[in-house]
Amino acid sequence: MGPSEAEQRFEEIYMAHYPAIASYVRRRAGSPDDIADVIAETFTTAWRRLNAVPKGDEAKLWLYGVARRVLANHFRAEERRIALAVRLREEVTTWSEPVTAHDSAHQAFQRLTDDDKELLSLVAWEGLSGPEIAKVLGCSRGAARLRLHRARKRLAKELAALDPDLNDYGHRAVSLAKGQS
Repeated sequence: MGPSEAEQRFEEIYMAHYPAIASYVRRRAGSPDDIADVIAETFTTAWRRLNAVPKGDEAKLWLYGVARRVLANHFRAEERRIALAVRLREEVTTWSEPVTAHDSAHQAFQRLTDDDKELLSLVAWEGLSGPEIAKVLGCSRGAARLRLHRARKRLAKELAALDPDLNDYGHRAVSLAKGQS
């Protein structure tokens, strides 16, 4: 079958069976986006497997079978997405410990710019080295080292501003941000 013959056959199948397939999918899928995705995937499969599509009314039954499998795959994927979202939500809630108003380190950290918080987090939370941080930020190692040094200094300054008695603690926090214990 030549390209124009294939296109003509597909167009005939599409025009003849789109309304039935669209109704079939609409009754089974929830959102307009899901409906559009399933219909598009069904007819994409028909195009890719055009030689396997039977002639006449059998084509509609074949398309129903494809739509049924596409819907099943769609629902399985949706169930996996929902299960993943639930697991992530549960995991995130275990991460966040309640922060008291007296948690000066947290308050000092929150007062930093987003860039400083990101830098310090890359070291303390992700355990990245200076060269790794440079790659993440897309800058030179020297620039990353300088930015990190300045972020640590600003954290120490914020800690000292919150509580002058925490000056030693401020140095400890900066050491932790450097990845030292």
